[in-house]
Amino acid sequence: MLGRIFNGSGKPIDRGPTVLAEDYLDINGEPINPFSREYPEEMIQTGISAIDVMNSIARGQKIPIFSAAGLPHNDIAAQICRQAGLVKHAKDAVDGDDNFAIVFAAMGVNMETARFFKQDFEENGSMENVCLFLNLANDPTIERIITPRIALTTAEFLAYQCDKHVLVILTDMSSYAEALREVSAAREEVPGRRGFPGYMYTDLATIYERAGRVSGRHGSITQIPILSMPNDDITHPIPDLTGYITEGQIYVDRQLHNRQ
Repeated sequence: MLGRIFNGSGKPIDRGPTVLAEDYLDINGEPINPFSREYPEEMIQTGISAIDVMNSIARGQKIPIFSAAGLPHNDIAAQICRQAGLVKHAKDAVDGDDNFAIVFAAMGVNMETARFFKQDFEENGSMENVCLFLNLANDPTIERIITPRIALTTAEFLAYQCDKHVLVILTDMSSYAEALREVSAAREEVPGRRGFPGYMYTDLATIYERAGRVSGRHGSITQIPILSMPNDDITHPIPDLTGYITEGQIYVDRQLHNRQ
């Protein structure tokens, strides 16, 4: 599946050959025994010095990027895909460049943004190492619910059956949460804060907790979810709950961006 482009439900949209199934997996994943998790130690290099030096990301971590409308989170995501790689040590002789893969899932993006990701990955040569899922803004809302789960199931296959170290980038998780709110309202469920369902914390945890390293398996899954904070409000339910589940955050500051 590497080097291919799929829609939000996992169907190829790059006019390539049909993908022949090697295995069938549940998109909700399998629960990981906490005792079998290994402590993250080795680093994944993003190629962005502010992240690699000040907030290093280890294999198996989940570190979100908090951004907002008008800030360059799409450019940051594309730059990470271009430059990301494994930091090798002498004991990691088996961890070559062919042992690293990226699963990129974009949710609720417009055609211009989808075209930007597609062209950027193809022009810089990183596409052959990327599995790209694109859920457009005009696609069905329910498709947006399964897109990150399909992406993570792909990552689990690459990590635990193909022994790859996989970096999963999910953008924009705010679009996912709003789709969750829309589906919850259609089901006439009791709303929580700002109309979001009361189970949104649990739902987000089922996505973020699929990152990690498992004892006895060589591969790993590292997550960088990206979300845009409505009105730059870090206390909004989406960034608030995400911060509780994940292991620190990377914050894109509007004032620093405006200084450029």
